Amino acid sequence: MKLKTLDLSNYIGGTEPMRKNFVSDLGKAFESIGFAAIEGHDFTNADRDLLQNVIKEFFNQDNEFKMKSFVPGAKGQRGFTPFGTEHAKGETRPDLKEFFQWGPMNAAERGLDKNVLVPNVENMDSAVSIAYNKLERIGHQLMKAIASYLSLEENFFESYLNQGHSIFRAIHYPGQKDFTQKGIRAAAHEDINLITLLMGASAEGLELLNKDDQWVPIHVTSDVLVINVGDMLQRLTNNTMRSTTHRVVNPPVERLHLPRFSMPFFVHPDESMPLNCLDICISEQNPKSFDDITAGQYLQQRLKEIGLA
Repeated sequence: MKLKTLDLSNYIGGTEPMRKNFVSDLGKAFESIGFAAIEGHDFTNADRDLLQNVIKEFFNQDNEFKMKSFVPGAKGQRGFTPFGTEHAKGETRPDLKEFFQWGPMNAAERGLDKNVLVPNVENMDSAVSIAYNKLERIGHQLMKAIASYLSLEENFFESYLNQGHSIFRAIHYPGQKDFTQKGIRAAAHEDINLITLLMGASAEGLELLNKDDQWVPIHVTSDVLVINVGDMLQRLTNNTMRSTTHRVVNPPVERLHLPRFSMPFFVHPDESMPLNCLDICISEQNPKSFDDITAGQYLQQRLKEIGLA
């Protein structure tokens, strides 16, 4: 499947008709399949290449080196999480991956859990900081467009995002020597957060479940960002915008030995944000589907379901 590609620069600096068209196209894509692709952003190919290089260098180290960045009690929210820890909701077999996770770059100043620095991998900390700040800004811009589509004030989400808990995650799916390993790289799941931004992964494998319950592979160029709706936004919009089930499948036998690297950015609001269904999304034809809950309560509930709490 080729995703609809939208030019973010049309929204940021375009004419009013260009902005309205972007908002409309984004909203319709999120209502129909929950996915879209974004170009015209300021996360450059050079940013991506530097980030991919340092991430690969870290994951290519031995486990003793990587475990120096493991934080006991962090439950995967900061630093390195070893292979086979996380699993999808409802799954017993773990995903075939390991990952490294960062929170806000000013986490320490805000009294949040500190990010883990990796001085022994040159440029890793600076590359991650650049990526986090740029992707966070893009995420805010997209949430403004979503607010406009929902007939809300453009800055409706801004106060919650300014004190948000967005997560940048670098994922390594190691090469597999044979099919005896149980499980797949990332079992079928939905994202927890508001929206996810994913820069071009290093190998194919991402599939989404369409309305006909068929798995469809996603094909994009490396310079676009794939964005998708998370469960928090689906709750807020009372199922108007779709948090589509997706997965990362194992490669064909001739490429089993090849690893895959992926770097999603999960846009999370402040934990105090109510995820109550928006009144504008409730009607006689679409009655309220979800109980009231805060973002923090919902996050903890979901982390328990995937083995990270």
